[in-house]
Amino acid sequence: MRSKIKNINLRQTILTGVLFALLGTLHSCYSFSGSSLKGEQTVQINEFPNNAPLVNPTLSQQFSTDIQNRFLQRTTLKGTKENPDMLIEGEITDYSITPTTISSNTQTNSAGGVIQQAQNKLTITVKVHYENKIRPDASFDRTYTDEAAFNSNLSQNDIETSQVKIVTERIINKIFNDIVANW
Repeated sequence: MRSKIKNINLRQTILTGVLFALLGTLHSCYSFSGSSLKGEQTVQINEFPNNAPLVNPTLSQQFSTDIQNRFLQRTTLKGTKENPDMLIEGEITDYSITPTTISSNTQTNSAGGVIQQAQNKLTITVKVHYENKIRPDASFDRTYTDEAAFNSNLSQNDIETSQVKIVTERIINKIFNDIVANW
């Protein structure tokens, strides 16, 4: 009985050792990072001024902070103000709220009138200048636009706290993926 237990323990030990050796071999052959950063260590992200005709007073600061946080928290890059390997800057060129649809959903108000529900669309456009000193061929100038449709009964405050966050998050994802991701 004891020899059977020893044989089982020996097999388990051997299998565990083989498994760890196999995982070590796979790890050395394949990188799981998916990052296109090759030698870049520092990044400078300048403030994105809001030059849109319709100005949201908090958009510039919030967008600039969010994009800085994305790069500093999700990469190994260090922020710097002097001689960065990567420079990201740009401007917000459009911030607009436009009516898009009138829905077929109707409500009757207290006076007996019919009210049709409508949707509006928030659109934000950001011009980005990306400069890579380590790999100059990766540098670019691009414009990113995204939008979100919402019920027209949202207040301006609701739009600025919820819809703006959704749209800027999508734009930052696009910028981040274009610069860092290697898909």
